[in-house]
Order: sequence, then C-alpha cells, then structure tokens
Amino acid sequence: MISVNQLTKVFGLTKAVDRVSFEVDKGQIIGFLGPNGAGKSTTLRMLTSYLPPTSGTATIAGYDIFHQADEVRQSLGYLPENVPLYMEMKVEEYLDFRGQLRRMERAHRRQRIDYVMERCWLNSVRRRTIGHLSKGFRQRVGLADALLHNPPVLILDEPTVGLDPNQIRETRKLIRELGGQHTVMLSTHILPEVEATCDRVIVIANGRIVAQGSPQDLLRSRRMAARVLVECRGPAREVESVLGRLSGVAQVELLPSSDDKNYVVAALKARDGYDLREEAARTVIQHGWPLRQIMLEHATLEEFFVQVTAQQATAEEAGQAA
Repeated sequence: MISVNQLTKVFGLTKAVDRVSFEVDKGQIIGFLGPNGAGKSTTLRMLTSYLPPTSGTATIAGYDIFHQADEVRQSLGYLPENVPLYMEMKVEEYLDFRGQLRRMERAHRRQRIDYVMERCWLNSVRRRTIGHLSKGFRQRVGLADALLHNPPVLILDEPTVGLDPNQIRETRKLIRELGGQHTVMLSTHILPEVEATCDRVIVIANGRIVAQGSPQDLLRSRRMAARVLVECRGPAREVESVLGRLSGVAQVELLPSSDDKNYVVAALKARDGYDLREEAARTVIQHGWPLRQIMLEHATLEEFFVQVTAQQATAEEAGQAA
C-alpha cells in the first residue's frame, strides 16, 4: 500500500533524507520514529506530495507521489501536527466544505460527516465555531477531516497532541480499529503509544533508517543485553566480586535494596548471547547467601530508540572526522 524506494531530499548542502526505503502492507499500522531533525517530517511531506523528492520514488496505493500527486492526495488522509483550520467556521460547516472540495456527493458527504463526528467524539461541538474550541477538539476536527473521504491510507503526525488522558486512550483505540480498514502511518514521539498501537516500527536518524520491525522483534534483539537483577543477603563487595567472575558477565553494578538494607541488588550486564539467570542463582545459593529474587530487567522501546539513534549519531560524527 505504501512503497518507498531510495527516497532522498537535499536542501542546499544538507541531505535531510538519505536513500530511505521501506514497504507497508495493506491494513498495517506503522510507527515512524525519529529524534528532532532526523528527516521524519520531510519524509512525510514527500509521501503526501507536498514536497518533491530530490531523487528516489514512492507510491501510495499504487500512485506515484511525483507524477500522480492528485491521485495520491485522493488516496490518503493527512493529519499534520499543527492542523490548518478555518477558525471562523463551525465544525460541521468546515467538514462539509472539505467534503465539497473533495467533490463528494451531497448524500454521501452528509453520511460521512455523521460518521466521522461520531468516531472522533465531535457531536457535542458540531455547531461550535472552531476558533472557540480547545486544542484537543481542534486536533479531533483535523482527524475527522483526514477520515472524511474514507481514504485507504492515513498519515497521522502526532495525533494525540493536546488530548487529555481519556481522549488519548480513545484515540489509540480508534487507530487500532482503523488499522483493519486503512493502512496507517503514525508519527509520534510518545513511545508507549507506539507499543500500544503499532504492528511495525521504523526508526529514522540523520536521514537514514536505522532499524525496523515489530516492537516485539526490536526488543527481542536487545533481550540478552538486558540486565539481570540479583537480590540477595550477603556482603556487598563479595557479592560483586563473585558474580563479576561469572563467565558471561560483562559488568556488575551494585544497587541498594528498595526495602531492606541487609540485602543488596547486583545488576549484571551480560555479554552477547548469554542468559545469566541460572548460573547467577546457582552461584548465590552455593555461597549460602539467601536469595530473595532474580529477574531479567526487560529492555524498553525507549532504551532501544536511544541506543540506535545514539549509534547512528556516533557513526556520522566518525565519518565526518575521517
């Protein structure tokens, strides 16, 4: 449904997007992540045909973003982070106007307006002037506009900005429901939102894709690098020394126990490919130290994001120095 091949955008001497390629299947929900200045917004603007690429190609629902821009815009709904709205219009009036611009027939237009009003929780403000609404309601008007013509592809840039916690939860639920009917590309900096909503994740840094896969696959790739926490009662320095000599241990850090000063928590970082839990537990028991708990501290998507973007930044700096 979305096909991107070697997409590149250069502004003067700055390469904002560098040979980006990826595929998104029909009905998938994709999280598009990247730090500020990574090329995320530039990529989205090219995909929506608002910005021409310097080189490379992309298609939306089979239409080329450069040569078939009108068809591309008909095939997608776009919610930018800062939604451009006519503040003097009423909500229902604005959506009707947008439907007319898309040449939707009157009966179908009225049916779709009622539908998106219901789905985006706008019925209570349908006759209110947009300029008098809160930012959260304006965001929902933008989402309703993106859904109005029932496009096969939705590109949503920070869709929960300005919403309260209940609205955020409902919006996440709506996006999940839309995933079966639409292909959704979701750009956000809220990583729990990605874990709760997306089927796949694409991470971009310095204009290049540095990782992609399901949230579970990305976290699994860091599983053996996660720390093993061993909480036992024993002399702190001896615990540190003994556990540090285990064959698979790369690093040991002592942490205070949360509720008992007689216990110590040793955080063990494993070398690649090692699962330390069994050997660590056996060693503690052999030394006669009462073992309260041993657990694998799971990696989070935030840790993965920080790691891969930092690695890309370091590689870029090294390349420039060379």
